Amino acid sequence: MIFRPTYVFDKITDVTPEFLKRKHIKGLILDLDNTLTTHNNPIPPSSSLEWIAKMKKNGIKLMIVSNNHPPRVSPFADQLGLEFECEGRKPLTFGYTRAIKRMGLTNRDVAAVGDQLFTDILGCNLKGIRSIFVFPIEPETSRPFRFKRAIERPLLPKFPGGKK
Repeated sequence: MIFRPTYVFDKITDVTPEFLKRKHIKGLILDLDNTLTTHNNPIPPSSSLEWIAKMKKNGIKLMIVSNNHPPRVSPFADQLGLEFECEGRKPLTFGYTRAIKRMGLTNRDVAAVGDQLFTDILGCNLKGIRSIFVFPIEPETSRPFRFKRAIERPLLPKFPGGKK
């Protein structure tokens, strides 16, 4: 199914370097809002900072691909010490393609992490890369997001913990 993720975790910090190495994943493309931090939060939580440091220490390449604009993405990415592609137009594959090229990897070497089936997971499947679904950090309050989450609900994975 086009909305089915390859792997599922409760949160991004549950994804470990050991898991990635077992799956031969050398790089991760990261969503921003509700994956690395709460929606529109300009400050990375300490858990994300620690997780990114652990990934870097283990040689995992990281890059943010967000549908947001540069004023949102750039300062956040700078705090994390990560490169980024903004206005990624997910679920279209342009942002993923640019990120994979910039990381110097191939489709089979990367996975992308995100919290939305209709943008992140669909985009991965269209691009032909592995996807890691994480549950949103917190519910969004805007009407469009509530509507999208309601439509997503029946399709959400029921198997957290990295199982396929």
